[in-house]
Amino acid sequence: MTDVMPQGGGSPVRLADQAFLPRSIRDDFPILATAQGGEPLVYLDNAATAQKPRAVLDALVDYYSTANSNVGRGYYRLSMASTDRYEEARETVRQALGAEHADEIVFTRGTTDAVNLIADGLGARLVGRGDQVVVTGMEHNSNLLPWRRLCERAGAELVVAPVDERGAVDAAAFAAVLGPRVRIAAVAHVSNVLGTVNPVREMIAEAHRRGVPVVVDGAQAVPHAPVDVRGLDADLYCFSGHKAYGPMGTGVLYGRRDLLAELPPYQVGGGTVKGVSHTEPVRYVPVPARFEAGTPNVAGAVGLAAALRYVRDLGWDAVRRHDEALVRHAVESLRRIRGVRVVGDPAAAPSGIVSFVVDGIHPYDVGGHLDRHGVAVRSGVHCASTFLDEMGLLGTVRMSFAVYNTADEIDVLADALRSVRPGSWTTDHPTTRFL
Repeated sequence: MTDVMPQGGGSPVRLADQAFLPRSIRDDFPILATAQGGEPLVYLDNAATAQKPRAVLDALVDYYSTANSNVGRGYYRLSMASTDRYEEARETVRQALGAEHADEIVFTRGTTDAVNLIADGLGARLVGRGDQVVVTGMEHNSNLLPWRRLCERAGAELVVAPVDERGAVDAAAFAAVLGPRVRIAAVAHVSNVLGTVNPVREMIAEAHRRGVPVVVDGAQAVPHAPVDVRGLDADLYCFSGHKAYGPMGTGVLYGRRDLLAELPPYQVGGGTVKGVSHTEPVRYVPVPARFEAGTPNVAGAVGLAAALRYVRDLGWDAVRRHDEALVRHAVESLRRIRGVRVVGDPAAAPSGIVSFVVDGIHPYDVGGHLDRHGVAVRSGVHCASTFLDEMGLLGTVRMSFAVYNTADEIDVLADALRSVRPGSWTTDHPTTRFL
């Protein structure tokens, strides 16, 4: 941990204590004032879902109180107001991702929904018998299983770009698996297990040299850093709203306009057609409405837009420095505890995630022990068991940070870890894993 001396002398100040973000941010999140089992809540599971600021909660209440109506359906003022809110939210997302056109933004239920849309649409058009689909060895199940299913249906081969001993994917190793039969590649921007940041710009460039489009799972990237899809030269980029301080059940698929225009609807129904008869060919509307069948989650989109504005207004440089300070403080705190091992190298490019294991103790026993101290972390395989297999691990304990977390909360976790002991998972189910 880096210490700095304050001007005029005095005691050194821990880097994690510096006010990159004001501590008053915590007042924006009502749930942080609650207790768990009589202990103050220490919420360190933000990679699973982040808590919601009042700005998001207020946006949801305001929408339902003043504009609730179905979008694009009614020729009356309230419906038009709802439609305006929905399209304003799309524009906010466009700006946040640096997309060129608002119609390149498709609202989904989350990253999983978006990847399935791409696999069942673009994937089914591009991939046939004998072709290959490339994924990396660190993928979350949501960016693995849709591609595996596509390969099984098409008679294609799933090719895995390997991870190294640090749990990282090297751009050269990725390029090496991009053979002539590869039709599409899917990669994580940031690992949900270790917080490893992939060199996605270089990976996309390598794929494009071979004419291969790339799908990027940005679920763990968007909450922690500004994403510029044009700067990345991304073809398709997905993220989940609930991990970025927005409502659950919201997400985004960015797709280049020319790619989306080629795709048939993922689902069909109201809002996707220009006209229907019982016998004539169906005429579908352009993107993005073509991919948003039925009544959309308008309030969710409005809440997601509020969340993106909230983080933007905090300042991305402050968010980045806050992440870096917390990750480095966590790494150094854990390394001082006997029997605790940090997995990977999260301090190399901090992205808000630190995973660790405790020698001789099952991750679920560690998670349960921390919960009794009011500390919420994720324990297990994090929906990425293939990645844990690659790393030779049963599972890990993952702490993941948000803008409201503090160095003091990391200290609470570290103090609790010093008293952890083997429990029933360790003694009775030492190799069991399911989360």
